[in-house]
Amino acid sequence: MCGAAIVTLSMGIRHGFGLWLQPITQAQGWTRETFAFAIAIQNLSWGIFGIFAGMVADRFGAFRVIIGGAVLYSLGLIGMALAPTGFVFTLTAGVLIGAAQAGTTYAVIYGVIGRNISADKRSWAMGVAAAAGSFGQFLMVPTEGFLISSLGWQQALLVLAGAVLLITPLAMGLRESGFGGGQLAKREQSIGQALREAFKYPSFRFLMAGYFVCGFQVVFIGVHMPSYLRDKGLSPQVAGYALALIGLFNVFGTYATGVLGQKMLKKNILATIYFSRAVVITVFLLAPLSPTSVYIFAALMGLLWLSTVPPTNAVVAQIFGIQHLSMLSGFIFFSHQIGSFLGVWLGGYMYDRTGSYDIVWYIAIALGIFAGLINLPVREVSIPRAVASPQPLGA
Repeated sequence: MCGAAIVTLSMGIRHGFGLWLQPITQAQGWTRETFAFAIAIQNLSWGIFGIFAGMVADRFGAFRVIIGGAVLYSLGLIGMALAPTGFVFTLTAGVLIGAAQAGTTYAVIYGVIGRNISADKRSWAMGVAAAAGSFGQFLMVPTEGFLISSLGWQQALLVLAGAVLLITPLAMGLRESGFGGGQLAKREQSIGQALREAFKYPSFRFLMAGYFVCGFQVVFIGVHMPSYLRDKGLSPQVAGYALALIGLFNVFGTYATGVLGQKMLKKNILATIYFSRAVVITVFLLAPLSPTSVYIFAALMGLLWLSTVPPTNAVVAQIFGIQHLSMLSGFIFFSHQIGSFLGVWLGGYMYDRTGSYDIVWYIAIALGIFAGLINLPVREVSIPRAVASPQPLGA
């Protein structure tokens, strides 16, 4: 429950960042590429720091990582509100908030779940946590829109900077007895051994490639769709409702894939999700644009939005075990964030160069087909290992 609540706050706030694109760029006189680049750096920073956050959480427990992430999140939001230049905005909205998300989202939270929930319930529990993040989007996006309209964009960010500190008391519920007092977790594999094993295994690389596509698609849509709809003459409220619908239906989608992951091959779930995204985006672009078509698109994309998260992380735990789960999930998520970087930056770059998002939409469709195909060969079989000889604590 505490893990789900942390994901609700952390993911909920970041899902609404697209609502700040036009207010901030218009007030500061920046291009959309300036804003998009900062959010792209945020996603890349999230991925890079996520690897190390996972390593620390696997070794010392998640509690300290989450506390540090909450503090960085608050500082990043304050800096995002007060940044006088695009460079400072990139450092705060980009690097700081990215590092904060690394310590307060899925890789770290799923490490705790993986270590404390039995294998027969693990996929379901991960689905619950992912659904909580989706509920956060449904809850927080309209809230952020309300704060912007009533307080202005700067004050709204400062309010969120205070709200995100609620993660700190919630982290108390994720203290693990095996990591008390700075105690190191006993490990049968070193970090180097675990990484060599994972990167030699083709299925790990296939999962990374699929997650790259996931990041490209969802962050491009989440950040640029509000501006895309306004450019097409739709009101700002349509974009806000669309993002909220994505969050609402993602609750059902992520929970459903968590449950289905206990009953069927997770690679088939992942392939279906990616193929379905390609179809949904294609139909959205071909259909006449209206508030109704936007809401239908948002609902369908919501079902597919973060529904990749539970089966992907459950497959990693199933293949490699739970000892280095946060770190390995962090590496796969780093691939997701490289895709996120390219999706959000390319959206801003192509818009500034061509005045349109069309090319990036087409790339998102092609990548969806690729990701569906690359997940089909994944082997969901645990790697057999010889029993390791006892090692000193912390070896």
